[in-house]
Amino acid sequence: MAMSDATGSRWRAQLDLQRLLPLALGTLLLLLGAFCAWQFWLIADEGQAAAQVRQARDEAVQKLAQVVTAQRDTVQKAAMSLDPALLQGDHAALVAALQAKLPQARQVDAYSSNLDEVVHANFREFGYAKAEQLMAAQTADGLPPAQSVVHGLGNRRLSIVLPLGTPVQVWLWVELPFAPVQQAFDAISPAGGRLDLRQGDANTDMRIYSRGSASAETETVAKVVPGSTFSVAAATPVAFIVLPRSWLLAALLALAGLAGGFYLLWLRQSRRGLPIPAQDIDIEEFRRAEEAARKAAPPVPVIPKLAAAAPSPVTEPKPAASVDVDPTIFRAYDIRGVVGKSLNADVARLLGQSIGTLMREQGLAEIVVGRDGRLSGPELTGALADGLREAGVDVIDLGAVPTPVVYFATYHYNTGCGVAVTGSHNPPDYNGFKIVVGGQTLSEGAIQDLYRRIAGNALEHGGDGHLRQLDVLPDYLERIVGDVQAERRLKVVVDCGNGIPGAVAPQVLAGIGCEVVPLYCDVDGTFPNHHPDPSDPHNLEDLILAVKQTGADLGVAFDGDGDRLGVVTKEGEIIFPDRLLMLFARDVLSRQPGATIIYDVKCTGHLKGQILEAGGSPLMWRTGHSLIKGKMRETGAELAGEMSGHFFFKERWFGFDDGIYAGARLMEILAGDLEERTPEEIFATLPNGVSTPELKIEMAEGEHYRFMEKFKAEANFEDATIITIDGVRADWPDGWGLVRASNTTPVLVLRFDADTPEALKRIQLAFRKRLIAVDYRLKMPF
Repeated sequence: MAMSDATGSRWRAQLDLQRLLPLALGTLLLLLGAFCAWQFWLIADEGQAAAQVRQARDEAVQKLAQVVTAQRDTVQKAAMSLDPALLQGDHAALVAALQAKLPQARQVDAYSSNLDEVVHANFREFGYAKAEQLMAAQTADGLPPAQSVVHGLGNRRLSIVLPLGTPVQVWLWVELPFAPVQQAFDAISPAGGRLDLRQGDANTDMRIYSRGSASAETETVAKVVPGSTFSVAAATPVAFIVLPRSWLLAALLALAGLAGGFYLLWLRQSRRGLPIPAQDIDIEEFRRAEEAARKAAPPVPVIPKLAAAAPSPVTEPKPAASVDVDPTIFRAYDIRGVVGKSLNADVARLLGQSIGTLMREQGLAEIVVGRDGRLSGPELTGALADGLREAGVDVIDLGAVPTPVVYFATYHYNTGCGVAVTGSHNPPDYNGFKIVVGGQTLSEGAIQDLYRRIAGNALEHGGDGHLRQLDVLPDYLERIVGDVQAERRLKVVVDCGNGIPGAVAPQVLAGIGCEVVPLYCDVDGTFPNHHPDPSDPHNLEDLILAVKQTGADLGVAFDGDGDRLGVVTKEGEIIFPDRLLMLFARDVLSRQPGATIIYDVKCTGHLKGQILEAGGSPLMWRTGHSLIKGKMRETGAELAGEMSGHFFFKERWFGFDDGIYAGARLMEILAGDLEERTPEEIFATLPNGVSTPELKIEMAEGEHYRFMEKFKAEANFEDATIITIDGVRADWPDGWGLVRASNTTPVLVLRFDADTPEALKRIQLAFRKRLIAVDYRLKMPF
């Protein structure tokens, strides 16, 4: 009977397998075929959808060009109708006559042919954008391109520059309502994608307006609107496509899957009820044995089956699917990319494993992580924590906090390790990681080492790190308020640009004794009001207006993650960070005489003398927050600062860059002035030459590094002192100029500073000649 039972079991198993196998394979092939058919439809539709968005972009460019041309023609027609004698007389009469003919104009100005009034103007009051447009008009081919300027909150105007006379006797500046341009742009449907109206090219990402889906992917190159500095970028809808983007391949795979699936199901159906060859099994013998066993066996009670007694077979875990990691997101100071393109949860998880592997090698077991207010932050932070725990590292999740709070937590919880998930001041679709391991902020080679570990799959696996959530903000607030106090109550407008500092900075400044007027302090990862970058004067226009309207003593602004500070006075003057560093240096050196003060190559030449006069030791170093922190550890410096607005206090603090803490220390200095001077009077004691903001020349990815190599080799400034620790800086007794390659974006960064406008113009001309000698195609921003 036992032999018959065994024979029956084998026969049933073979019968079940031969019946079920075609069903399983057929169903699987049908599903795969259906999936490939869906992919075929997405691939085929993707091109059409993208074409529709590009067609909408071209239509928008055409409409906008028509509007700009019509507006310029209106101005030109009015100007041509003026009495030519007005060109020789008082500019005020010319402006009044033109204003009468253009009642819709919001502002009309006239300037001499050599633009001396512009060259010698205070750009902070005159307006950087206005000055740039007028100066560029002198070298424009044909009529100068139209652009836009902003006055206060949401008051954007179309600006037109027009030459009068042959040769040019007068330059006209006319500001018209921007509404016709906006209406023309709004009238174009984005066709399921998104259209971005920008000022500048696609690399600047200075978006004026957007219409359409926020999740659409922006194309690399925008299309210029003729006769203007405007451009329109097309953003195409994002489709979930995993197959290679070939409709032919997708169609063949779909047909193969569906045909194979239907054939197997048909084959199974056609064989149902037919005997399956038993090969070496005698079916008649099996039947006789089965009948005998059934008669001989006692009746068996039916018992419900609760669970299988045998354990489930253990299978080896499958290795994670390979993930393509873009090496270009591993930058000099941090890791940064576009979410959904070069950065996603898989990349964050692998990065977590790589960081965790590095920590394990150094005997470090715990790390803090926090994120800024970007919409992609929670997903990336969660994936990063998963990777860290997979490497066997315990994770403390701080939640949504500014980057300096993450740095603070590495000291407060004694981990020495932390990761801030932040896109800093980049556009909303960016995100990234600032990393501290063993008390050191990773940069350059250390960041590249993280990529090499990922690329070589040299990562820790199978760890079981713990995860816990802690709220460190009360401790951060208490630590600052317990040490910093404003002796006088200053009224300060705090502009957080809808970044994560809005959740902390107002509380800190109110806690030390300031009257706080919040501006854009609600955290919104889309940054709906302005870009959270205080180093760009355009982003401070709303703050300047708010300070004037509220009668505040001054205004402060923070970038998207809170590690940079910007300051404006009640008069609307922007106090650049290198001048703020003079004030901080005086304060620190009053208690730490002889201390080293570090500043980057973009800072004013007056800074060195101010540090020496205050009894300090000045040290110029390379730009980059992680590089500055490394130099501080090496030299034992008590204070450092960058032109970008990063300030590093070691005296009374921890030495990391913290815009919020720097703002509190500024309030302490201003409110504690023994002579009770106003902030303007205190800032007036800081030497202030004639300088430019950071100027940028856009280039292709990697081209800016190659240009700088050639420029260093060929540039020759005979009468200047040359400094090449970061780019090329040429110092003269009355000023200096700098050109360097940015380590975060593919641009050349330039800045000029001098004692007088004449010296500034001379230095800019010297740099212009040498830049053009290397590449005559460069579009100069000065």
